[in-house]
Amino acid sequence: MTRIVLLRHAHSIANGKGILAGRAPGVKLSEKGEVQAKQLAEMLEGLSFSEIRISPMERCQMTVTPLIESLKARSAKVTVTVDADLAEVDYGNWTGKKLTSLYRYKLWKTVQNKPSAMYFPDGEGLAEMQHRAMRALHSAVAKPSTSPKILVSHGDVIKSIVASVLGTHLDHFQKIVIDPASITILDHDGSDFRVLTLNQTSSGVASSLKVEKRSSGARALLGGGAGRGK
Repeated sequence: MTRIVLLRHAHSIANGKGILAGRAPGVKLSEKGEVQAKQLAEMLEGLSFSEIRISPMERCQMTVTPLIESLKARSAKVTVTVDADLAEVDYGNWTGKKLTSLYRYKLWKTVQNKPSAMYFPDGEGLAEMQHRAMRALHSAVAKPSTSPKILVSHGDVIKSIVASVLGTHLDHFQKIVIDPASITILDHDGSDFRVLTLNQTSSGVASSLKVEKRSSGARALLGGGAGRGK
């Protein structure tokens, strides 16, 4: 059984300006995002992680740096890798444009209503993005671990993963909200995934990452779940 933490990067300067950053270089965290990154490290303080996979985008690496430094400070063993499959969507010539200007494009309706058919001009398709995102997820669980693994990525990428895990068509992934600096936790039992938490930004994450011993029949949850002991 492996727990996967899907972590969206913290608030960026592009988020603050309402710009579609995409893969543009030099998009760093805002002051708000820097605070969020430190809070994430504090939220996860004391927990062990076997692996951290990070999108190549600068804002993702900045988000997880305080956590990595905290892990190194207590000599925790963790493998850190940059995974291109977790990169932001290649928005092509939409990159760097104001979201308010993109609303007027005819293709905006496709993004919102039928994203599986959306191919960004001179960029990639959202279905292509989901394919590589799921490749990153399956690669992460290929080797089971008793310690959680973290995948640091972007809003649309994480939304596409959640949609796939829930068996929801990509055309419905806009119904999923993934905020900056939010944590979504998946559980993989060796054959399939479950969503344990979604878009969590509070301090209650640590308990969701602790794997408790359960009886052989405990995985068949009635009424949605038995809840966690306090």
